[in-house]
Amino acid sequence: MKIGIGEGLRSLPLGARLGLTGLCIVLLGGLFASFQHMKNHYADRDAKPEFSTDDVVSAYHGLDSPAPLMVAIESGHPETLPQEQREILISWLTGDRVLMKYDSEDWAQVPADILDEYCLSCHTRDQAESQGIPAMEYFDDIKPLVISRKVERTPDEILAASTHAHALSMSIQGLVVLFLALLTAWPIRFISVLCAIMGLGLVGDIGGWWLARYSASFVTLIMVSGAAYSGIQTLLLGGIIWDTWFGRGKSSASD
Repeated sequence: MKIGIGEGLRSLPLGARLGLTGLCIVLLGGLFASFQHMKNHYADRDAKPEFSTDDVVSAYHGLDSPAPLMVAIESGHPETLPQEQREILISWLTGDRVLMKYDSEDWAQVPADILDEYCLSCHTRDQAESQGIPAMEYFDDIKPLVISRKVERTPDEILAASTHAHALSMSIQGLVVLFLALLTAWPIRFISVLCAIMGLGLVGDIGGWWLARYSASFVTLIMVSGAAYSGIQTLLLGGIIWDTWFGRGKSSASD
């Protein structure tokens, strides 16, 4: 039995169709698992529990994000803050155990008291919600504003090993899905466009790993390209399974 481009997979023997369906389902499960693994692996790299773009930036470019409160104080905000109190806050924010020393008496005035006196008039939770500014009314509000985040990028040796493993396995996986998709009875032009997006997505994803070391802007390329590769491959696998059982052409009931 021969199957040509665009002739469909439904004419395959029953055993072959069952095996092909099982393998495609496992591949779909693997794509979902890889997404979950990525979220779990990178979720706290930026010192925040939830997964965000900063996690990816920290992995491929490195992250140096000063505390938002430090940025505001060094820029002269609030204008009513005396220089002595400003220096106390800077000393507190640049020291160690920042959260533990929020109400410490190591300085002439407790940092918590300075914030209450000079910041709380504008940064209550009610005002923050209505004006779109950070709240500073409670300790839970303060915590995300006083943490500086500095994360070194993944070492070149580790990234090279990861590239070696992923470039080979993901490209071979993509080739298999590509050729199976071309054998289905779905319109060739439509399938060709999807295959092009999938292939270029993998190039952008893995190439972006290295380009992002020079500029964090390439992290967007990584995320968009990776989503294109995985998303299109998921769509193609679904189309392959559908064509295997419901595509045009006469099915073969025996092996």
